[in-house]
Amino acid sequence: MTAPTRPVPLARIYRFELVKLFAAWRIRLLVLACWLAPAVFVAAVGEQSSLPVDTLFGRWMNATGWAGPLVMLGFAGTYALPLLTSVVAGDVFAAEDRLGTWRHLLVAVRSTGRLFAAKALASLTVLLVLVAGMAVSATAGGLLTAGNRVLVGFDGHLLTPGDAAATVLLAWVSVLAPTLALAAIGLLGSVLWGRSPMGLLLPAVVALAMALAQLLPLPVAVRLALPSYAFIAWNGLFTDPAQLGPLLVAVGVSLAWAVAATALAYRQFVRRDFTNAAHDGTGRRALAALPLVVLFGATAGIVAVATPALGSGITQDKVQQSVATAFAHLYRLQAAQLHRPDVTEAQLAATAACTKGDGLVAPEGPGNDWRCVVTWHLPGLTATGSAIYQLDVTADGRYVADGDGPKEVNGYFQVRTPAGDQPNPLWQFDADVDLLASANPKG
Repeated sequence: MTAPTRPVPLARIYRFELVKLFAAWRIRLLVLACWLAPAVFVAAVGEQSSLPVDTLFGRWMNATGWAGPLVMLGFAGTYALPLLTSVVAGDVFAAEDRLGTWRHLLVAVRSTGRLFAAKALASLTVLLVLVAGMAVSATAGGLLTAGNRVLVGFDGHLLTPGDAAATVLLAWVSVLAPTLALAAIGLLGSVLWGRSPMGLLLPAVVALAMALAQLLPLPVAVRLALPSYAFIAWNGLFTDPAQLGPLLVAVGVSLAWAVAATALAYRQFVRRDFTNAAHDGTGRRALAALPLVVLFGATAGIVAVATPALGSGITQDKVQQSVATAFAHLYRLQAAQLHRPDVTEAQLAATAACTKGDGLVAPEGPGNDWRCVVTWHLPGLTATGSAIYQLDVTADGRYVADGDGPKEVNGYFQVRTPAGDQPNPLWQFDADVDLLASANPKG
């Protein structure tokens, strides 16, 4: 009597799939690029006199080495990570269809479930290697170029090199959640479309659609129900106190999408008829993605009920509080750079009065027509200082404040620092509005 055959252990199949992936020339090229290109990019940009000030933390790239990996992180979330998930996860099943090796592989493995798990884990491992390479490479390039110096946070407060290192690491870890969500969508597309190139393109197309949606003035609940928000929510880690609410919601949503899409891909894979050599994907692709649409609607409803923010989440009180806080932090930085007596935020008592559209429209929502007048007091003086800022607030709550006088406070001039001549920190600065925070009437 012949003994029953046993499925091959998962660990052995995983090693086999991992070797297959790393043997592919495109994967080797991606590994090389992710471990070398970010360092070269950050080092080259950091040496330029004209910095990418329109990019988050770009204005600080020649002041501290910790700004480089954050600039790279913003680029990766928008472009690199969606493309990497397409190349790796979006092709892991389709490659077998193109080569016609499914039947041979299943005869050797004898378990569709373990084969799916091995391929999913192998693609995840490759993605982790690629993401780690970008983080390490960008950090190395930044530190070698600009040094291990203090980082100016997203609200103007200073992070010591140790705090900056820990927070940068946490920011890179946080984007693994939306990367997993896109990778799971790539697995689903690879299973559904077979040898068709549509499966390969699906993660990139979905990421592009979600990124475009984040540019629209959507309600907060809808914005946070998309896993793509986790690619930008990490900036809340660089405020004091940290804006953890949007980030935790975004990470949770991304993980839910990752689990749901992976489960859908697994269900489609184990139900597939591998005896059909001409298979190019199931015909019910739209129905297969329906649970993700339901998940999106359910998540938006839960966020809308569970959080205090309504509408866009950008209100007058929040903008005023954010501008006043950032101004107070940066005023202290400017005082230190100009060798003036130090003052505390409490002594400054900075406040901001903001209007939108010259007061002709409701002071809420995104737009480039915000105007804020900041006032503050200095100890021992009876006069009140004031400065004007023009704000361009984007739909995700981020804004750029542009100084509009007086020039001796927030005009453009160079300040000599240990890192070299730097623009006046009160001239232009980046900050954001916590979309999930309750409005503060004292803002």
